Amino acid sequence: MPLIELTAPEGSLTESGRATIQKTLVATLMRWEGAPDNAFFRSISWSYLHEVPADAQTTAEDEEPRFLVKVTVPAGAVSDKQKEGLVADATKDVLAAAGLGEDQALRVWVLITEQADGTWGGGGQIFRYADLVALANG
Repeated sequence: MPLIELTAPEGSLTESGRATIQKTLVATLMRWEGAPDNAFFRSISWSYLHEVPADAQTTAEDEEPRFLVKVTVPAGAVSDKQKEGLVADATKDVLAAAGLGEDQALRVWVLITEQADGTWGGGGQIFRYADLVALANG
């Protein structure tokens, strides 16, 4: 049940990038999490795009757009190596969607939150990581 959210200033993504970034990011997250690529797991892997006014984000240095990717996964779902790959690929995904080169990678921050077991609910019930593993294994 991964969740990935991108916050971006309005107008900072290309037209095609804006149209595809959510599915791209969720596919990246599912791949690094090791979730099966099937209809059920795609349906519980959510992505949000939060666009804020262009002047709602800045740094002390300049006003170039910055991007925040927040990832929420069940505790234990991703190893440190998987997190490193996820951060690298999500950064590349966002840069591509914004039409920026990899030399602009510090404009993208990726924050990974691991949701404690027993604290993720959906459909009126608690989902535990072991339940998801069992579903993934058939």
